[in-house]
Amino acid sequence: MNPLKKLFKQTAIYGLATVLPRMISFFLVRVHTDAMPPEIYGELAVIFAYFAMFNVVLAYGMETAFFRFYSKSEDKETVISTSLMSILGSTMVFMVFSLLFQDGMASLLNIDPKYIKYVIFILSLDALVIIPFAWLRANERPLKYAVVKILNVVINFGLNIFFLLILPGVAADNPDGLLAALYRPNFQISYIIIANLVASGVTLLLMLKPYLISRYTFDKKLWEQMMKYAIPVLVAGVAFTINEVFDRVMLEALLPEDIANKEVGMYNACVKLALFMTLFSTAFRMGIEPFFFSHAGTENPQKAYAQITNYFVVLGSVILLGVVVFADVLKVLFVKNPAYWEAMSVVPIILLASFFLGIYHNLSVWYKVTDKTRYGAFISVFGAIITIVINYVFIPYIGYMASAIATVMAYGNMMVLSYYLGKSRYPVPYNFRKILFYLGFSILFSALSFYVFNRNLIIGSILLLLFLGLVYKLENDKLKEIFLKRKS
Repeated sequence: MNPLKKLFKQTAIYGLATVLPRMISFFLVRVHTDAMPPEIYGELAVIFAYFAMFNVVLAYGMETAFFRFYSKSEDKETVISTSLMSILGSTMVFMVFSLLFQDGMASLLNIDPKYIKYVIFILSLDALVIIPFAWLRANERPLKYAVVKILNVVINFGLNIFFLLILPGVAADNPDGLLAALYRPNFQISYIIIANLVASGVTLLLMLKPYLISRYTFDKKLWEQMMKYAIPVLVAGVAFTINEVFDRVMLEALLPEDIANKEVGMYNACVKLALFMTLFSTAFRMGIEPFFFSHAGTENPQKAYAQITNYFVVLGSVILLGVVVFADVLKVLFVKNPAYWEAMSVVPIILLASFFLGIYHNLSVWYKVTDKTRYGAFISVFGAIITIVINYVFIPYIGYMASAIATVMAYGNMMVLSYYLGKSRYPVPYNFRKILFYLGFSILFSALSFYVFNRNLIIGSILLLLFLGLVYKLENDKLKEIFLKRKS
């Protein structure tokens, strides 16, 4: 099969596993913003920011290391068992020490102590499924991966609906009933965290098989090699997470206490409208990451990598402009509460930042397939420094707009730096005329639609149709070649 055609098929399945759950989660934005004022939603956003950061630390790059060593090792069972034992041991250590010092942890993170125990258990459960999910991807079993991921979000979504929408009404109608005993007023954050805990527990039960069948052989030499590969990935992951979510923590810390959580809540809700670009980038990345490794030894893999990046930019440009044009429609659908709309001005900036991040992931192939992951760590730390400095300096003056600007500056600089570091170490023949053409026109049309013509839907739609016409004229033949080429 044409390797590009196979890539797009796998991306479609992983896209289902990524897009559908996140789309279901996206509807939770509407549920949460309807059920909570911005200041409460802001407090929840900070907790989830810490979730994201600790998830990266507890994974410590082992997922990427697993892909690399599993794909090239003849003794795959040892790679599996060593990885499982590593994650299992580190997770148990984290859970025990965190529970022993939970009050200090709550104080350090500025999280209400009543939430901290739930947070510890969720983080532990999520860490334990890292290698089982990676094993499914490495063995090209995307369907099971998709089913489990979707079920996780369905459970979480269903419990959120029950706790936040159904239970209050049931308790009001029948205060002496059995279900009314579950209801607590002003308990929204706890309900949401409990829903996450249940979903994570069910997911681990469904992914226990690798733990049950593993022969538990721990190869110390292999583990040391994996950790050498993984530590730079960990550093990169922490830096990436700083770029992605640490702005919420900094907003809470640097803004006046009386408005901090409200500002975080408005910003976090409007940032969610950039999810469409994030979904596309994530699905694409999950498809190309195994592809990068499996085709690294083929003849002239750089040509395929360049083609992949070209198509990513084409599709990403369409998504960028489409979401910007219909931003006001999307806000009514997903963030209906007008109390959050003040932060809509950040939407195009965050969309562009997510686009830059997706391009960066495509450009990062050079250091992943050459085992030079230290460069990825360096680039990510560089981006994190930009994020922290811009947020620290400008949040006191322009609030959440500083966070949006910091994000796009960080990812944009990472994208450019990765290209310049990689072009001499692993040259890839990117078609920069085409990339800059699509990127430039999508940004120009987006800026005109959103800022110049003040989100006028008619003018925005005309610009979108014009851009789609350009894409069709320039890419029609190439797209037909990928999707319609028959197996030779």
